[in-house]
Amino acid sequence: MGRKLFCMFIAGAWTAVLFPFTILTSLVLGGDSTLWICRHLWSPVLLWAGGAQMVVEGLEHVDPKRPTIYVANHQSTLDIPALFVAVPANFRYVAKSQLKWVPFIGWYLWIAGHIFVNRSNRQKAISSLQAAGRKIRGGTSIFLYPEGTRSPDGRILPFKKGPFALALEARVPICPVTIEGTRKIMPKNSWNIVPGPVHVKIGKPIDTSGFAANDREGLARAIRAQIIQQNVELGGLGGDVEDAVAAAGYEGIGQPSPPARKSS
Repeated sequence: MGRKLFCMFIAGAWTAVLFPFTILTSLVLGGDSTLWICRHLWSPVLLWAGGAQMVVEGLEHVDPKRPTIYVANHQSTLDIPALFVAVPANFRYVAKSQLKWVPFIGWYLWIAGHIFVNRSNRQKAISSLQAAGRKIRGGTSIFLYPEGTRSPDGRILPFKKGPFALALEARVPICPVTIEGTRKIMPKNSWNIVPGPVHVKIGKPIDTSGFAANDREGLARAIRAQIIQQNVELGGLGGDVEDAVAAAGYEGIGQPSPPARKSS
């Protein structure tokens, strides 16, 4: 209980303290300066409060000057500060539209130019991904969680195909990023904090030019298979390689198998 209250206090107080400074910095220096604050001031304190010990490998695969779509599995709310620290590139998150109304965090994401997706409205979701495409073509990297939700047990859930349509349209590399350990520190829908290691593995970027322009599913399967492999290498539970693509309109639920053919 002591660790839980301590983390809740630190997260709320430190975010509230930094928020006006972030607004001022954004107005004076522009949006990328807010990422510096998030990476060097906000995230390290939250990770310290939760007792997260960061272990990062694959930094050679990050090129801050190259527009890239970073794709990661999603275990915990703690993934957000952990990946800000682990991936040294000026990226923008693609986040659920509901986060826009969360005090301080949502306001920060809006001010810093992160992208909100309304997944309950297909047309608005498409418009949001188009906005992400414009950022990529302008030289800004994007960070996505294609599972669409946090995994309750750490296994890699099926991926939504929408983000991969964005990658195929923009024709920029996709960098698979795997995180393991945040769920044990801070499980989904819980503030029961248990300190421990957080492992992040940044994989070699995949060239999207090798995929057909409409092969969203093939690209999603290729990226997900690499993240599953990396997750197992980090001691995680991996995931079902075959149950790779989420059913339309759902998060974390695979497409139903085709009905078995009746023998004549």
